[in-house]
Formats: sequence, C-alpha cells, structure tokens
Amino acid sequence: MSMENIKKHVALYFVGILFAANFFIWYAVSAEERGILTVAFLDVGQGDAIFIESPTGKQILLDGGPDGSVLSRIGALLPFYDRSIDMLIVSNPDKDHFAGFIDVLKNYQVGNIMEPGTIPNTEIYKIFKEFVREEGATSVLARRGMNIDLGGGVYLQILFPDRDVSGLSTNDGSIIAKLIYGDISFLLPGDTTQNIEKYLVGLDGSNLDVDVLKLAHHGSKTSSSEPLLAVTTSEYAVISAGVKNRYGHPHREVLERLAKYNIPALGTYKEGTIIFESDGEQLRRK
Repeated sequence: MSMENIKKHVALYFVGILFAANFFIWYAVSAEERGILTVAFLDVGQGDAIFIESPTGKQILLDGGPDGSVLSRIGALLPFYDRSIDMLIVSNPDKDHFAGFIDVLKNYQVGNIMEPGTIPNTEIYKIFKEFVREEGATSVLARRGMNIDLGGGVYLQILFPDRDVSGLSTNDGSIIAKLIYGDISFLLPGDTTQNIEKYLVGLDGSNLDVDVLKLAHHGSKTSSSEPLLAVTTSEYAVISAGVKNRYGHPHREVLERLAKYNIPALGTYKEGTIIFESDGEQLRRK
C-alpha cells in the first residue's frame, strides 16, 4: 500500500471516530433535553426487577429477578456502550429479587448497593455479597427519610424500613419506596405484607396517593390490602409474576380488590415488560 493510501485510510479512521463521538454526545444531550423519566417493570418471570432512568441518565435497578434473564431485559433498554448502573436496590433478599444481580455485577460497573437489612441465610445470597465486595460498590442500608436524588427533579423516597429490620422476616422487612417526578409518582413496595401496609397507611396517609402501584409479593393475597388500595387511588396496578407460576399469583382475592377500587391491572405474565414514561406532568405507557 502506498504512503498516499495509508494517509487516506488514517484520515477516514479519524473521521469515523469523530462521527461516533459526536453521535454519542448528541444522543446524551438529546436524551437529557427530553426531560423524560423511564420506569420499566421487566419481564423476568416469577420475580421482580424494575429499571429506572431519570431525565439526566441516572439509572437504578430495583431488584434483579431470579436469574440472569434480567441481562437481556436491560440490554433491550440500554445502548450497547452503556455498561454502568448507578445503584442496585435489593428490596427483599429472597432469590426472586436479587439472584439476577450476580450477572449484573459480572457485566456492569455498579456504584452503589442498597439493602433493607434483613438477614437471609442462603448460599446464593452469600455469593451475591461476595460479588458486591469484589465490585467495591458502596453499600448502604435503606432507612425512612432517605431521598435519593436521581437528577432532573426525580427523587426516590424511602418510606420503609423505619427501624432495624434484622429480626423481621424478609417480606415484612422489604424496602418500600416512592418514586416522584413532578405530579407523577410510583409506589414500589417489594414483598411487603398487609401488616406493614396498614402501618404505613397510618403513618403516611395521603402521601401514598400515587399514579402507579406495583403490587407487593407478585399479587399475593398476603399483600395489597384494602386500606392501601383505598389511599393509593392508582391509575394502574402492575403485577410482576411468571406465566402459570406454581404459586397461583396473582391471587383471585387481589384481582377482586383491584376491581372494587376500579384499578386496572397490568401483568408481566401477560404483557411482558411494562414501560412507563413521564415528563413530570403526564404519564404514558410506551
């Protein structure tokens, strides 16, 4: 190859790099200017996994599902070059909420890990904790009053635990969080139980009035009590559960309660991944 041809190839190479760099900058700027919050209830079978991206690009994965299937669900939402997630939140250290995080930690850079403080005694949880140590991510315990600023006016409020939950069951000690962007909000209660729901209703009252309620414990009859449904007045209820799962989720009693309060139910077992977008004033399904 002549020197002239080499120079041409080098020039084309650098033009290609500049074009790619400009594209990535344009993509990031345009995404921020849109001012859009994305909340995706991922279809991970019988488990929970919720991907949240703020208008400024901050990303949280609240629960990781029961296995590595969460990776393909995240991959469908993120550009190929995005290999980092700001925070992983374990709402409940049962396998169907965190096991997928092991694969996430293998494939993404993770800045922070949040947990409720309940103490499971399972081998897979020990493996997860070892990967957290290897990652070097900052670990924090969720406590009522924490406000996680995701940028662009989006906040994740921790409503529960409000105490040391190391002596509680993993379900009773679940993290309950409220995601807020302007006039739009989501209630994300992990696997919490009716007893804790009633306690929270007495504690928070009108603060639980939200647009989207993620039903606790995959639509189990042990959660989604009438006192909670009465105050949330949700536009949608989202149920994360597997197709024909062995637990019979969602339970008939829960669907009847939703019908009583005229709350439409959306299930990942029927719809696949369920995505909402909001500009802080309006909520729409994508």
